[in-house]
Amino acid sequence: MNIVDSSGWLEYFADGPNADRFAAPLGNVAELLVPSVTLYEVFKIICRQRGEDAALQAVAMMQQGRVIELTSSIALLAAKLSLDVKIPMADSIILATAQIHAAVLWTQDNDFEGISGVNYFPKVGA
Repeated sequence: MNIVDSSGWLEYFADGPNADRFAAPLGNVAELLVPSVTLYEVFKIICRQRGEDAALQAVAMMQQGRVIELTSSIALLAAKLSLDVKIPMADSIILATAQIHAAVLWTQDNDFEGISGVNYFPKVGA
């Protein structure tokens, strides 16, 4: 199973320098899990940058994977991870979702650098 965090989705939708790094996990929708918090983050950013229609199209593509709602188990593990790894709330929810579902997390968010089970790619040009 795979999870692509918000930074990976946004990179892919923008056809940025690292877009190809996320093409494989995003193309395999049968193995793709989508934490609901990534829907929030991606929708908000694309809506602000390109408008609601573009944001709705992006979310429709994301929902081809299996959306994982925030459960109490994920929330509690996320809180623990946030304290232990010192990452923000949304990142900890995404990481907890990956860990609970034994999924590989794909990202270019440096908050995840060095964490086990994460495929981290540094942002190009950042």
